Amino acid sequence: MLSSRHDDNRWNAAYHSHALSHDPVDRKIDWSNMDHELRRIPYAMEEKGAVKLDNGNMRFHFYAPEAYSVWIEGLCGTRYEMSPRGDGYWSADVAGLPAGFHYHHYSVNGIDTINILAPIGFGGFRPINYVEVPDPEQHFYLLRNVPHGTIRMELYDSAVTGRTRNCWVYTPPGYDERQDKRYPVLYLQHGGGENETGWIWQGKIHYIMDNMLADGLCSEMIVVMNNGYAFREEELSDFLPGDFDSVLMKDCLPFIDSKYRTLTDRDSRAMAGLSMGAFQTLQTTFKHQDRFAWIGLFSGSLDYKEKAGFDHRLRFEDADAFNRQTRLLFVSMGEQEAGFTPITSQIANLREQGIHCEFYSCQGYHDWTVWRKSVYQFLLRLFQPEHENE
Repeated sequence: MLSSRHDDNRWNAAYHSHALSHDPVDRKIDWSNMDHELRRIPYAMEEKGAVKLDNGNMRFHFYAPEAYSVWIEGLCGTRYEMSPRGDGYWSADVAGLPAGFHYHHYSVNGIDTINILAPIGFGGFRPINYVEVPDPEQHFYLLRNVPHGTIRMELYDSAVTGRTRNCWVYTPPGYDERQDKRYPVLYLQHGGGENETGWIWQGKIHYIMDNMLADGLCSEMIVVMNNGYAFREEELSDFLPGDFDSVLMKDCLPFIDSKYRTLTDRDSRAMAGLSMGAFQTLQTTFKHQDRFAWIGLFSGSLDYKEKAGFDHRLRFEDADAFNRQTRLLFVSMGEQEAGFTPITSQIANLREQGIHCEFYSCQGYHDWTVWRKSVYQFLLRLFQPEHENE
């Protein structure tokens, strides 16, 4: 049995909105009842791509009236065969999906495709479906009736890549009204295979910020989300996607400071990222300690990579100097991630060297469930005047 729409938590817009639709109408044109003479366009109800059942299972739908085979792939590493209903829809009930975020994709007649009925984001270098399994214990990333900030799309020229680039900028509630107020800035990076839209549609960073500000849990700030790929034309790479450090420092950061009411001292500037974005954060913040005092590494590594061109380990040689310059070094990891054991060992080694570092872990894998919780914990500490790197 399907759950009631009056259950606000299960039907919260944060679970279903995505890059192509904020408020799905759940309708499709009923061509069989089209009245061309009266120019009447009838509509019929359309199934959602995924809904949570009262028994806790998730039911998936796919519309493919001409198909002879439909599969769901990638849900916790499992492949599920869907069954035809007889009306063009295929469905499958999946039990045991953990609460939180799940990328997945579909195969129709052996061809990999996406489901237009389910939320769509950008991941794995392609449009990809995801599903949100509601978590009754986690509300911090849901849409709530609180003051909302604004998401702005900005275009700026890059002398590094020779192209016009795009970034998304979150400004907190009241930014436009309080013209005399200046704000600290967090530069927040996505992971490999994703892009600058990830922290909005998959990460729900604007809802997280809105809710935390409304509850008095974090500082007001501007959040800038860039595309982490900084290739020049015809450039290829076997490790890092171009010179993102130069794009951020030479192109984006000056643009943001010139257009927005930012605080430009190092204590008012932070950078954080997940996975690939964590390594980019490590490189940029350690290379430019005079510009960043707050550092967040989510599902990343402290390993040295020779091809990066900068040895961040040099900053750890003088623990006292590092601790004086860094207000916060925050590292997080899902406890089921492959990198969990290595990062805990690296953190222990740093602490033995006298480096101050805060480590957060939670149940979860290398996905947005972990990264949302990570950014929440980071924001609790970020730009807090009483916080010292201890």
